[in-house]
Amino acid sequence: MKLNVYWVALLFLFAWLAPAQTTGKPAQQTPDGGQQSAPTAQLKIPVPLVVEDVTVLDRNDQPVHGLKASDLTVTEDGKPVTLRAFEEHVPPVQPAVISRLPDLGPNVFTNQQPAPPDQTLYVLLLDALNTPITDQAYVRQQMLKYLKTLRPGMRVAVFGLGTRLYFLQGFTSNPEVLKAAIDSKRSKHASPLLDDPVSGAPVEQMSDTMQDTLNMNDPEAQLTVANMQQFEAETATQQTRLRMIYTLQGMNELARYLSAFPGRKNLIWFSGAFPLNVFPDEDLPNPFGAVADFQDDVRKTTDLLARSQVAVYPVDARGLFVNPAFSAAQSGANLVRSSRTNPAAFANADRKFMQQTEAEHATMDMIAEETGGKAFYNTNGLKEAVQKVTELGDHYYTIAYTPPTTKLNGDYRRIAIKIDRPGLHLEYREGYFADDPNAAARGQKVLPENAMTVAMMRGGPDAAQILFDVFVIPADTPGDTITKGTRPDPKLMKPPYRSYTVQYVVDVRTASFTIDDKGWRDGELEFAAFVYTPDGELVNSADSGLKLSLTSGQFLDTAKHGLLAREAIEAPLKGEYFLRIGVHDVVSDRVGAIEIPLMGLKTRKQLLDEAAKEKQGGAGK
Repeated sequence: MKLNVYWVALLFLFAWLAPAQTTGKPAQQTPDGGQQSAPTAQLKIPVPLVVEDVTVLDRNDQPVHGLKASDLTVTEDGKPVTLRAFEEHVPPVQPAVISRLPDLGPNVFTNQQPAPPDQTLYVLLLDALNTPITDQAYVRQQMLKYLKTLRPGMRVAVFGLGTRLYFLQGFTSNPEVLKAAIDSKRSKHASPLLDDPVSGAPVEQMSDTMQDTLNMNDPEAQLTVANMQQFEAETATQQTRLRMIYTLQGMNELARYLSAFPGRKNLIWFSGAFPLNVFPDEDLPNPFGAVADFQDDVRKTTDLLARSQVAVYPVDARGLFVNPAFSAAQSGANLVRSSRTNPAAFANADRKFMQQTEAEHATMDMIAEETGGKAFYNTNGLKEAVQKVTELGDHYYTIAYTPPTTKLNGDYRRIAIKIDRPGLHLEYREGYFADDPNAAARGQKVLPENAMTVAMMRGGPDAAQILFDVFVIPADTPGDTITKGTRPDPKLMKPPYRSYTVQYVVDVRTASFTIDDKGWRDGELEFAAFVYTPDGELVNSADSGLKLSLTSGQFLDTAKHGLLAREAIEAPLKGEYFLRIGVHDVVSDRVGAIEIPLMGLKTRKQLLDEAAKEKQGGAGK
């Protein structure tokens, strides 16, 4: 679905002639009950497929080439399956050429992403939320060294993670561009949720000070210190929970962005990680007061990554490290003081450190295994870890099969792949949860913000789960009125304003519909337009909803031409502003989003004048 200059003119006329809608909410579409026209295309019912990327290695961990489908035996829950697709992937001899999207005309934008055919893509995720600053610096140093050896034509993107996901650099094979992104100021953040964001070492707690100043032979003093320790432990759990939420929201947003690119994507995630569980602490008055379990949350994220064909390779940015409480910088002072009243302080501190480290590495292992990647930790060779990832990611086989049981009941389905050749071993995703991808939209929410809220954040990557083109038309003259239903910030929105008409054309084939026994398709879409300052301050926002009820014929016709919707929003006349536009499929909780600068858009009059000149020029030929 592409727009040309004539389609732009039609869209403009539609926006100009359509009845005014003060809230921007399109009218509900319903079947008219009349005789429907003969459909021009066949309606296809999707068949569920399991898609697996399989890496085959020899005894020296080198990729094996030239295998056939008959060399593999695949079972799901012990039941043999028949492969419906089998394809080998190797690095291209020549760098792949990315076809450019056609020029859509002035003021017209799309969230579709161009991508090279059959080429593995790589993403570097610099996690500042879970990684101390000193370790972040080491990661950047190692990656700058790695880029000196970047294979020609290898396409890499760079993202940063703080309390939200930062889009630092899109896919490129230019090492200098990647170096600038990795070393940019936006890639360097101090985490607000680490006790010591610089070194990651434990800081002296209030309970430690209290033990030094109070008479610990006094039962009341002992109770006071114990209560403080309980409070500190529960506060630490809450910080871990927040890190988990921000991390998974960023991962989900990244998965939605990468879903637009075909084939395998290898996500190299440099992080200090977070544990899947916070275990009971027997040293606290209430051992279970600070307990937490995040496995269900991580599972939903790994499902989304796997469906987007993203293999995650977590790399522990801390490298080889010991308990920072014993470091020279800490001098063990806190533990020395604690040992005066608690001789087991050293042993307890070491036990808790080992337990936490094992839990963090278990998180890395789980995310890697559930997405078909591999975790790297207990190594200072971060550059070598990335080189290993590229070896694994460049040479692999993609298989697909129809599962023996197609019912989406949430059960875990175990995948086993064997090869009829001695000395070879395989790396692949060893199972999946048969979750209904639409289930999350039916009342079950794990994270506090839905996909649309995250996708509409300023500066994030485009989302392309729901595809759409958009035509943005600035009004010819400024005014001092605000469209009813919008939510301007009174401190940032000062007249005069310029009004913008946002015209959507949505590819409904990327949305989800429920189908009743008569064949009617019911769906619901949400539209949003947010105006931001360059610093990410929300200036104005507008949103609307559209419920759809279509016969099969109406759906086919809408799929052919696109679904039209529009809304209006204002921005201050003076200053630089960005418009972030999104479409949310409520049924599946999938989103599409794009961000455009308002500066440089052509007004209605300018567009009409250009269309008239083009028409005259065409008539004169």
